[in-house]
Amino acid sequence: MKAEHGFLSLNSFFRSHFDQRVQKIPLDAGLGCPNRVSGKGGCIYCNEKGSGTGASFKGLSIRQQLEMGMNWARKRYKAKRFAAYFQAFSNTFAPIEKLREIYSQVADVPEVVAVAIGTRPDCIDREVLDLIHTIFKDKMVWMEYGLQTASDTTLRLINRGHTVRDFTDAVELTRKYPFYICAHVIFGLPGEGEREMTQTVKLLRDLAIDGVKFHELYVVRGTPLSRMYQQGRYQPISQDFYAKMVAKAIGILSKETVIQRLTGDPAPGELVAPKWATRKQETISKINKYLEAQVRSR
Repeated sequence: MKAEHGFLSLNSFFRSHFDQRVQKIPLDAGLGCPNRVSGKGGCIYCNEKGSGTGASFKGLSIRQQLEMGMNWARKRYKAKRFAAYFQAFSNTFAPIEKLREIYSQVADVPEVVAVAIGTRPDCIDREVLDLIHTIFKDKMVWMEYGLQTASDTTLRLINRGHTVRDFTDAVELTRKYPFYICAHVIFGLPGEGEREMTQTVKLLRDLAIDGVKFHELYVVRGTPLSRMYQQGRYQPISQDFYAKMVAKAIGILSKETVIQRLTGDPAPGELVAPKWATRKQETISKINKYLEAQVRSR
């Protein structure tokens, strides 16, 4: 498989398997999060949308969202094959029959060749994985688990509501199925420096995780993190340090690891800080420069 800028991109990965572009279509099932409904308030950086599009609150079914997304991708990218991405909140957090109804809206669409299910590592069990295996038996499946950090101390600080052991247990269970596993990590969490971020990446390397998504921690309006920022108790990391850490992380991971995301995308109008989080291409350019410097130094 072709490596771009020293890493394997999701686009290249899909092309190697399907011989053409596969466009990811984000879907919002409106399932919520156990860490919010429990009364614990959810993660300190998360708002009520949970990184989703809000489509479910507009009354759009999964099938309607999928059709709209595919139509857009056909016009924008000439795409003919698609990956359905259950993105918002925890997409295994519902009774099994509810999950069956949601997943079934995607399963019979022949143009959808892959499915990605974003969820929490403490929101997975054998019954759910059996259902996913049965419904999507003819499609590539990516299970996306939000780890964020390999530090239990930080996980408690950000009110994440699960442990590192929950993540490793989820990975071990998922390995029993023919699924790919993608981990989400966040750089710039409160109290973390280069050492903690590096430890997180080394855990993913040692677990032979199939894919990784990198996110910078940005402050969103109306969150506990925004109050910490306003009170001077949290300072976001710099764009340059973030780029340096992502490049270092890619160098630590296996060349076979699919780097699915290099940086996050704040929703319009929600970002408080850092302002550089809106300059995505600038950040990616800096990451690529650090990657090129790593190659030259070998």
